[in-house]
Amino acid sequence: MAARIFLLFTLGYFLSYFYRSANAVLAKDLSQDLGLGPAELGLMTSLFYLSFATVQLPLGSLLDRYGPRIITPALLLVAALGSVVFGLAPNFPTLALGRALIGVGMAAALMGSLKAFSLWFPKNYATVSTLLVGLGATGGLLAATPLALLKEVLGWRGVFLAGAGVVVLVALLLYLGVRNTPPGVPWPRGQGVGSLGEVLGNTRLLRVAFLGLAFTGSFLALQTLWAGAYAYTLGLSAVQVGNFLFLYSGMAVLGFLISGYLADRFGTPRVLVLSASLFGLGLVLLLLKLLFPAYFLLGFFGAFNILTLTQARDLVPGHLVGRGTTLVNLFGIGGTFLLQWGVGVAVGAWGYGWAFGGLLGLLLLALLLYLPLLRSRW
Repeated sequence: MAARIFLLFTLGYFLSYFYRSANAVLAKDLSQDLGLGPAELGLMTSLFYLSFATVQLPLGSLLDRYGPRIITPALLLVAALGSVVFGLAPNFPTLALGRALIGVGMAAALMGSLKAFSLWFPKNYATVSTLLVGLGATGGLLAATPLALLKEVLGWRGVFLAGAGVVVLVALLLYLGVRNTPPGVPWPRGQGVGSLGEVLGNTRLLRVAFLGLAFTGSFLALQTLWAGAYAYTLGLSAVQVGNFLFLYSGMAVLGFLISGYLADRFGTPRVLVLSASLFGLGLVLLLLKLLFPAYFLLGFFGAFNILTLTQARDLVPGHLVGRGTTLVNLFGIGGTFLLQWGVGVAVGAWGYGWAFGGLLGLLLLALLLYLPLLRSRW
């Protein structure tokens, strides 16, 4: 039963990662078919993260109250609807609506999994959670070269229409195949108790959250759109772009898998500071158009952003873990919305140099604010 729990929730997160990443490969097709400029492309793609972020805090309460067996598949059905709307969209507003619905629908894929795993795998929670993220992130691999090849056969609209059916199937499997708690383990009492103000007043948690905004936001803004769009401007073909995104996402999978082990061995603050710094080096190499080492560093070390979520669990009392984790996730996903859209605006106005330089400056500021946690014991 535990293996089935892990597998089904991983499938849900796999779909979330695929959908968030797909527009990087499809950027050229969407721009040509619907006449989207860089700002519109950035805004539309970032709506996934805006809608995703908007539901994070109420999502924490819903998961605490009703459990992931109900909430996760219910929201996946919203994502399936969004995939259909996106695939049939005749214009920018409809496309944006579809993207936003997908974001809402995928909002519980990771948080629902973490909630379930905290009850099913309490003794090895960190290991299982890191494995979930690493395997789920292979959805980014599917959204690279394989997606570039698939859209040549089905077209980008066909990809989203077929994808809707897959999402419905996984939602049904989750509803029928999982339980909120292991057999004989009651649903914990006191779920949902605690004040959001207690979380917002935690300055250490807010430092982690701001690092999540800059680190997670930059990592995902690049992976799910601008790393692909930038490569197209250098004259690469769709398959070549897919190959570079495959490298980015492949390194991310490895980074997710190893990040938890390194954090346990050397301490989360040290690992976060080092990985974020090397991610910043990747941004510098991207500005220099050294794509292979840039995408390698951005993918591998960018994946370590997931440690902001695991650190959040250590900085709040047990009864506030749901709210603390979703708050950091809110900053990370909300930051992705702001940065993905902001990069589009900056590219349209000043070019990629200023846009990527802005990401680097924000990351350095977040690291500066985070540094006191290196000296604290928590």
